[in-house]
Amino acid sequence: MRLTQVRDFVMVVECGSVRAAARKLGISQPTVTKSVRSLEAELHVQLLGRSSRGIVLTPAGRSFFARARVAHSELRKAEEEAAQATGASGGTVALGIGPVAIALLLPAAMASFRRQFPLARVRVVEGLAHALLSSVRDETLDFAVGLKAGKELDAAFKFRPLYRSALAVCVRRGHPLRHARSLAELVDADWLFTSSLALADGAAERMFRSAGLEPPQPVIRCESYHSVITMLAKTDMVGLLQRLILRESSMRNLLEEIVLGDATPALTVGIFSRADTPLTRAAAAMVKHLVTAARPLMLER
Repeated sequence: MRLTQVRDFVMVVECGSVRAAARKLGISQPTVTKSVRSLEAELHVQLLGRSSRGIVLTPAGRSFFARARVAHSELRKAEEEAAQATGASGGTVALGIGPVAIALLLPAAMASFRRQFPLARVRVVEGLAHALLSSVRDETLDFAVGLKAGKELDAAFKFRPLYRSALAVCVRRGHPLRHARSLAELVDADWLFTSSLALADGAAERMFRSAGLEPPQPVIRCESYHSVITMLAKTDMVGLLQRLILRESSMRNLLEEIVLGDATPALTVGIFSRADTPLTRAAAAMVKHLVTAARPLMLER
């Protein structure tokens, strides 16, 4: 089995067709087709099939792709590391990051990273941490930045804290419940949570139970932080957001915090990476710049 065969196979699957893979690799379609077929011949199994929608993985292909994708990613990183050891300022970084961290950390971190690695290519995937971890696991992403849930961390990952962020009960400006001063006054409201806060034993549930209240069932659970903000700003729903985001002028114009006598939880925002795989020089540098950007937030609540 040759490395080019694995590369070509992974590219065909990721691109969805031989034509697109050949275009991305800069080689001819017949060359890609021959490479994949020779790989199947050596493995004595069919990896790819065809359907009306194009290329599809066979059951054997799905199993092989899960391993091949990680191996290909490691080889790419090894190649970049070798180049960077000679002082090259290129490379690639793929990171997942939540919308709050994008607003609070990414602009400063990216600016300083670009000064250090002016030729590097950076891919940013926005999302909530629990939805990004599968991509960190299979090395589609180098690391992810987001909230750490109260549960014990999967042994496949390591976590580096960046800052603590208190949660705030938020509503639209002029909301009829904006003068409430206890969770008991809000327990019957229509609640809206992100999925990470709505999960069993999540922050929302713990907040209500610590106040001696049965947690309300959220009317809506969102996978998108922007959806939460839009829904809160344009309806009478009540939700939990990181308090730090309210200091952004765009948020202050849309939402206000209900200041409660009950304690609201503080969660840790940090960096998730694979426990068994070192970051490339470029990815490690991006982490360093994110840590620097987070320092002013460490003392805020």
